[in-house]
Amino acid sequence: MNILIIHGPNLNFLGQREPEIYGSLTIEGLNALIKKHAALKKAKVRIFQSNCEGHIIDLIAANMTWADWLIINPAAYTHYSYAIRDAIKASGLPAVEVHLSDISKRENFRKRSVTAGVCVKQIKGLGHNSYIKAIDFCAAQ
Repeated sequence: MNILIIHGPNLNFLGQREPEIYGSLTIEGLNALIKKHAALKKAKVRIFQSNCEGHIIDLIAANMTWADWLIINPAAYTHYSYAIRDAIKASGLPAVEVHLSDISKRENFRKRSVTAGVCVKQIKGLGHNSYIKAIDFCAAQ
């Protein structure tokens, strides 16, 4: 099983940005945990982080024939990027949307996800375990 994992904007600031919300784990630490867990599930992963909407779309397009699954944290793009939504749908990949925090309990503008409708599952509010649970979900299908 091949899993494309995309971290959206500002996730490069993990460990520094609002640790009370996002935790103290850095992006490097998160990626190490993801790789370790994926290996246990016999999954290959490609992990990317981008702050640019167009680059995220290009990553989906460039990896859609390799990947069996997409795990994506669209971050702030969750709430308004119809372009990323359309790219997820166009790829034909089953996708899991993940969030470190529980977006339904955050500011009003964060409660709405335009990307969730083209994903088979949304996992939120579990910190780094949101990604772990997403890998488990993909492996169980």
